[in-house]
Amino acid sequence: MNHEIRAVRPEEWEKARELRLLGLQDPAAPIAFLETYEQSLARPDSFWRERVAGGGGRARQFIAEAPDGTWSGALTVRVEETGSLDFLNTVIKQAQGHVVSVFVRPEQRGTGLIGALMDAGLSWAWSLDNPPLELVRLYVHEENARARAAYARLGFVPTGLEIPFAPDPSTQELEMALERPRR
Repeated sequence: MNHEIRAVRPEEWEKARELRLLGLQDPAAPIAFLETYEQSLARPDSFWRERVAGGGGRARQFIAEAPDGTWSGALTVRVEETGSLDFLNTVIKQAQGHVVSVFVRPEQRGTGLIGALMDAGLSWAWSLDNPPLELVRLYVHEENARARAAYARLGFVPTGLEIPFAPDPSTQELEMALERPRR
């Protein structure tokens, strides 16, 4: 793999927007993302700048950059604070990470980029100490077998929590989690 895995810089918000829009056009997008291409396209530049800025250090987006400067994939890890509400309006019981917005270009799938991106995201999450995070979670659509298998290879295990998928409540999102490695 000849990609550099790194955090997105604030001035790169336009490239981050471009990659997100590309991901939302992927055939798997309807079961991979909770947002449509049209919704994302309509967002103002200020939204993208704030998204890349990382919410005051409580989120970080990582990208896989090819030698020619092309971004081949990305993922974001958000910190969920104890006592805050998550996207389901459920109270967070312990500080934890939440992996979102995972995308790898189709021609790069199966090359190890998802593992490299996840390693970077997890390293960042585990490095936080105020408070330290003991768990990182993500949600994956029940019909997204490829993504479920990739996350399982990376050590994520199903928690048993299933939630209705917002665009199609007849299907489920499955929560998977990874505990902080013991030192």
